Order: sequence, then C-alpha cells, then structure tokens
Amino acid sequence: MHASIHHVLSFFVHLGAFGLFLLAVGDDSFLFLPVGTDLLLVVLAARHHSQLPVYAVTTAAGSTIGILLLDLVCRNAGEKGLRRIVKPKLLAYLNGKMERHATIALVIACLAPPPFPFGASIAVASALQYPRPRLLGLVFVVRVARYALVGWAAVYFGRGILRIASSADFEWAMGAFIALCVVGSAVSIVSWVRLGNR
Repeated sequence: MHASIHHVLSFFVHLGAFGLFLLAVGDDSFLFLPVGTDLLLVVLAARHHSQLPVYAVTTAAGSTIGILLLDLVCRNAGEKGLRRIVKPKLLAYLNGKMERHATIALVIACLAPPPFPFGASIAVASALQYPRPRLLGLVFVVRVARYALVGWAAVYFGRGILRIASSADFEWAMGAFIALCVVGSAVSIVSWVRLGNR
C-alpha cells in the first residue's frame, strides 16, 4: 500500500498545475477523488512558493469546469430530480438558503472546506435555475480566493506539512480514504447518470 499511495501522490505532484486542474474537474463534478484537490495544492505550494498564483487560478478553472458538468445535469433535472439523490433534510435546508440568499449561500459553499456539501449546494442552485453565467463566474472568483488562501497557508507552514505528508501514518490513512473514494465515486456516478436519463 505504501508504494501505491506514493505512486498516486507522485503522479499528480509531477503533473503540477495540470494535475490540480484534473483533480478539481473530477472532484467538483461527480467523483470522490482519493487525492483531494486541497491536499495536492498544499503539497505543491509548499514546494514551489512562486507558483501559488498559477496553482490558485488553475485549480479554480478546473473547479468551474467540474461545476459546469454538474450544472448541465441538475439544471435539466430540476428540483424534482434532486429529490432522488439529495437527502430530504439537506435539500430542504439548502433550498431555503438558496431562495432567500442564493449568492451569499453560494459564496459560503465555495469557501467552505470539506465536508461542507459544496456539490449539493451547486446542484440545488442549478435545479432552481440560478443563472448559469453568474454561477460559473461566482464559482471561479471565489474559488481563486479560497485556493489562494489554502496555498498561502501551505507556504507559511510548508515544512511541517511536507513532513506530515511523507509519514507512514498519513499514507495508511490515504489508503483507507482511496478505498472510500472508489466506492463513493461508483455510487455518485450511478446516481448522476440515472438523474441525467430521467
């Protein structure tokens, strides 16, 4: 397991900004990815401080494309379709927030770290027909700010972060997380495909 985790991390680290872009597209669309976007950004920014602006913009661009993919499915499905894949309690809560303060709710969703239901927030906004150009513009701008802050923290605390990321305990934890992500991604893809076909 040690070798496989190291290989996955090394692969995305080697891709640099493009790896961040790919992870953000997948992570903010339908997948649960084993190497989180934030984690990869932290590792890259801690190693290459001067590239932080590029990393923030590239990651935000990937996130925006991932959200566009999510939006294309949810906008057509509408609120009725969302009831099939979002828990009723969470849907009611997000629906209330979107109806009263959609832009504020979306800004909070874009800034909040996992496990905040970012994808569910976007899905509700799309299903309620929040204007697509405004949605994508908002996601891009706020995500740039969020990733810049995450990257800045990585630059500031860089050595400690890199030491944790190279520890054996961290790699075992990532192994367990990868297993959960594979299962979660399979369930997510099936749910979104069903929703898109209705």
